[in-house]
Amino acid sequence: MKRVRGRGRVRKRVRIGAPDPSLTGTSGVAALAEFIEKLDLVGRLDRGIGAIKERERGATGGQVLVSLAQCQLLGGDVLAALDRQRQDVAGSALSAVPVLASTTAAGLARRFGPAQLAGLESAVADLTGHAVGLLPASRRAVLAAAVTVDLDSTDVEVYGPTKQGVAYNYHGQRAGRPHLGTWAEAGLTLAAELLAGNEDVRPRAADLLRRTLAGIPEDIRSAAADWDRLRVRADAGYFTADLAHAAVEAGCDFAIAAKRNTAMWRAYAAITEDAWGAASGMPGAQVAAVDYAPQGWPPHTYTIVRRVRIEAEDISGDPCSRRRRTIETNQLALALEGAASHAHAVSFIVTNIPANDHPANPTEPAEPAEPAEPAEPGEAAAPVASITQVESWFRRRTDIEDRIREAKLGAALRHLPSGDHAINTVWMWAALLAGNISVLLQALTGIDQRHRAHGARLRHELLCVPARIVRHGRQLILRLPPDRQLLPTVLARIRALPTAA
Repeated sequence: MKRVRGRGRVRKRVRIGAPDPSLTGTSGVAALAEFIEKLDLVGRLDRGIGAIKERERGATGGQVLVSLAQCQLLGGDVLAALDRQRQDVAGSALSAVPVLASTTAAGLARRFGPAQLAGLESAVADLTGHAVGLLPASRRAVLAAAVTVDLDSTDVEVYGPTKQGVAYNYHGQRAGRPHLGTWAEAGLTLAAELLAGNEDVRPRAADLLRRTLAGIPEDIRSAAADWDRLRVRADAGYFTADLAHAAVEAGCDFAIAAKRNTAMWRAYAAITEDAWGAASGMPGAQVAAVDYAPQGWPPHTYTIVRRVRIEAEDISGDPCSRRRRTIETNQLALALEGAASHAHAVSFIVTNIPANDHPANPTEPAEPAEPAEPAEPGEAAAPVASITQVESWFRRRTDIEDRIREAKLGAALRHLPSGDHAINTVWMWAALLAGNISVLLQALTGIDQRHRAHGARLRHELLCVPARIVRHGRQLILRLPPDRQLLPTVLARIRALPTAA
């Protein structure tokens, strides 16, 4: 081998040898495969989805979804990524499902109709119930202590005039709109649908709520209801009485961000200065409650108001600034003219969650709350929230935004790769399933004790780890690089889980 003299050292010229088919860059597929088999994920999906073609040979609906979800977990962001992963012969040998060709996956995804998608949600509910049952008792108790359903949507911009089921949104982007229902405490998406970018989510919110609740294990829902009522959170895009009534009918309390309309500003103006209290965990913010409910909303509805002080010099001069829309018109004018040193950014939350310091009349001081009746021996007393606690809990609505971010960045929901709406819907569900697999894998192996890893980190530390596959004694042996300890740990913990019946 010829040597090349460099600056103060001698380096060897590199030669490229023959390709080694025993090498793979995705040895973590072994952990995914054993986890998928341990939970009988493909079987559960197939039982829910049913047959997607007349002939029994070839890939099933469950295999299509798992193959796409695995592709996205490994970093694939378009359908053609399946073809690139098929070229990894060693990695494909580790997979629990066949790595489908992109054309095959697209052709089978077109066969998913409303019945198959409804069955998919039933399968996700079945998977959730089984996986939660495998958690340690302490973690199940935490999940049963409170159950929150979050509803939200996100827009996925697309390009090209031929895509089905997309439309221009209010930003002027051609987009599809995934509409999600999640179980916040578990970090799982349980119901979803793919809308066009101009479709209003409000008429569909009540049905999505019912489907999401149906996906939460019944024993968890019952335990949570015995301790405290189930809760529903949503942003101002869901400000509708229909959702509030649907929540009450389902045995849930609700908290929905409200539109800043004239009635809300009147309610804000009626709050006296001594009614404001400091917000929890949000410096500079204050909260108060008013006995105002929009017409037609359920009984016991009231409004929580949060305001945040903004110095006049910090207010943007851009008329399109989002922060300016949160400031009352007269306050904004005074601050911009220099007549006031500050203004307040104001938010409204319409809720029926009982609060012990909710005033009966915003102009009168609140009466002291009556002490709760003592609980029976061995029975826990129901918690009583304060307005501050309710507002702080509502701010954790960002949990669903983290699920959306994971679907887009940890998986590949940032794209809708096909012109066919059915294929894009299956692609969306594959991204959501990838997120659920990541959450359940980390929870059941205990590697999320300190914090849950995002998709990119999990891919770097567990899934996309290079290795050489050695076949010896009818076994596959993975030879990992030095200092790669997570994969052996995760595999050992997966194998210790009970096998699905």
